[in-house]
Amino acid sequence: MKWKLFANLAETAGTKEVEVEAGPGDTFREAFDQLLDTHPELQSEVLDEEGELRDHIRVLRNDHNPFVTDDGYDTRLEDGDELALFPPVSGG
Repeated sequence: MKWKLFANLAETAGTKEVEVEAGPGDTFREAFDQLLDTHPELQSEVLDEEGELRDHIRVLRNDHNPFVTDDGYDTRLEDGDELALFPPVSGG
């Protein structure tokens, strides 16, 4: 399974895509933890002092937020899922 990273998160990790071992049947948390294990430099940018996802960080599973439309960290991954991690977005 691959994570797509955007903006400063991709810069911090040194890559726009990260392959993790998680696959169908695993949970979103397992895939997220593997991402942070692979790139621990992302932890301070995406997790707060309590180890929770920062409010301004957005995660997507197949173009929707698993914390809104699925079971959050307990969401079961399926074959072909696309995972993405976004920092705050601003524009003008």
